Amino acid sequence: MRLGTAIVLLALGAILTFALRVDVSGIDLQVVGWILMIAGALGVVLELAVWGPRERRTTRDDAAPARHRTTEERY
Repeated sequence: MRLGTAIVLLALGAILTFALRVDVSGIDLQVVGWILMIAGALGVVLELAVWGPRERRTTRDDAAPARHRTTEERY
């Protein structure tokens, strides 16, 4: 789950929990909203904890030892 998806889940869950006052038979929209907010919060935490502290990969060129090239991996 990416950061944008997690934020969308948080927002959608907050809307279902706090903004809607609709009765649907067989489903409690407030509980669904809380579940979506928990999933979104977990997604934000995991995104920042796992993908946030990415290390930059530095490579050396033997021809010019004083120059370093920095490359970043993008997903």
